[in-house]
Amino acid sequence: MNALVIYDSLYGNTEKIARAIGNGLVAALGDDENVAVVPVGEVEADRLATQDLLVVGAPTHGSRPSPPMHEFLASIPDNTLAGMKAIAFDTRTDMKELTGFVRLFGGIMDRMGYAAPKIASSLEKKGARMISSPEGFIVLGTEGPLREGELERAASWARETAA
Repeated sequence: MNALVIYDSLYGNTEKIARAIGNGLVAALGDDENVAVVPVGEVEADRLATQDLLVVGAPTHGSRPSPPMHEFLASIPDNTLAGMKAIAFDTRTDMKELTGFVRLFGGIMDRMGYAAPKIASSLEKKGARMISSPEGFIVLGTEGPLREGELERAASWARETAA
């Protein structure tokens, strides 16, 4: 099975999650030659057609995927992903851990949503078949670090999804 993990990352947290997901897929599939983890800016459009599983993730920015990921998703021609299996993830702040005014603002953002469901919706519109619910991984603050255990949780999520 060919699997491609595409990510965008500003501070390195989403990249760490993407690499953990890649490692989880390798463990599940038993084949590291057919699993690639690639930043969104380095994805070649023709590479999408050769994948069996597409994993796409980005940090949440204003309840949406980061601008580079949004642009990438918008650039995929319709039906390019027809029948392809896909999963989506994001990195986000846990709004329950914020305090004061930041928590109030975070509550508004929490109701507006996160990047992963929007990524999943975009992939479905391009023809992909989502095989798991979108998943969010917690970053403690804008620049991180990741919450303890998130890398292990990401790898486990990928293993379970690939199985």
